[in-house]
Amino acid sequence: MLIYIGADHKGYALKEAIKNNLAQQGYQPQDVGNTENDPNDDYPKFAAAVGRSVQDSPTEARGIAICGSGAGVDIVANKFQGVRSVLGFSTDQVFDARRDDDVNVLALPASFVDEETANRIVKVFLTTPFSGEERHKRRITEITEIELKR
Repeated sequence: MLIYIGADHKGYALKEAIKNNLAQQGYQPQDVGNTENDPNDDYPKFAAAVGRSVQDSPTEARGIAICGSGAGVDIVANKFQGVRSVLGFSTDQVFDARRDDDVNVLALPASFVDEETANRIVKVFLTTPFSGEERHKRRITEITEIELKR
């Protein structure tokens, strides 16, 4: 599985911690920036890099985008066709989003989750399968139709 990860200055430390944790588990996350903690950077650039990367391979790739509130990166990631991003605050919430909505990007709020919680959320995000239930497939098809009508 391809995992793209990006963050602005507020999410930089959490991004680095998650990358290290993922590497220890045998994953090879692709860092799309920022590669340094720059207090003057802006989250749209990094969220777009995650969204664009997942858009290119929405069923094989997953993305993790991080900023202070998580809301900004979530908004940007959801601008890309085929991307279904969720702002993740808890393992239960992310479990439901993966199982029911087949989300492929996780937006994390670095100002509101600690490293331990974030790593648990990421684990659920990466290991929970989509249910494949007909009603969930139907809803995803409806989402796709909305995207295509823009």
